[in-house]
Amino acid sequence: MADDLFAVPRLAAVYDALEPAVRDDLEPYAAMVTEFGAERVLDVGCGTGELACLLAGRGVEVIGVDPAAASLEVAQGKEFADRVRWLHGDATTLPPLQVDLAVMTGNVAQVFLTEEEWSATVAGIRAALKPGGRFVFETRDPAYRAWEQWAEWSRESTYREVVLPSGETVANWGELTRVELPYVSFRGTYVFSSDGAEFTSDSTLWFRDRNEVSLDGFEVDEVRDAPDRPGMEFVFVARKL
Repeated sequence: MADDLFAVPRLAAVYDALEPAVRDDLEPYAAMVTEFGAERVLDVGCGTGELACLLAGRGVEVIGVDPAAASLEVAQGKEFADRVRWLHGDATTLPPLQVDLAVMTGNVAQVFLTEEEWSATVAGIRAALKPGGRFVFETRDPAYRAWEQWAEWSRESTYREVVLPSGETVANWGELTRVELPYVSFRGTYVFSSDGAEFTSDSTLWFRDRNEVSLDGFEVDEVRDAPDRPGMEFVFVARKL
């Protein structure tokens, strides 16, 4: 089930405005598409489609899958969206595919909270890859202990107001709600100026060390550092056996 930030239409519609204007986190994935000569890419948990549309605009054939219909609706309104095949669902509900590369960006790899959920997702991705195809994804390094920084979050320390293209203002802040390792939970609050409507979105992430990430049916070629967050994440590059 997707977090409300992605599944509630009013929140999904403002998600991109709340993200940095320049998505430095996506370019390393675009670079790996080129590095591995991938012509057909599966974006698992594609959200509002930033990476999918970026790749499509560069001539890559892209399939984007996400369980949040509201996010897919936003994605389908973007430039180059008509070049992407959008699927409502997840890696366990994919139709027959044969892609060169599957990617999972952001926190997507950490939203699966049981080994059963993760293993089913990995199996679905493996089935969608052609022989020798690669699966690339990131997950936060628990040794960095990001939650200790998040513990300082409060309305006062994280409050911001963003003016949307419509002219409406949305206020947003975040707070850490629970740390029960290996799980860490946090909440975002969003208040719209036009009518005072207030929404919250709760998230929980599963933190695993690199040797705790199971990848049945794959060979891990390497684990890279994340260029945009050095020392904070593992970027797995795995190859289908």
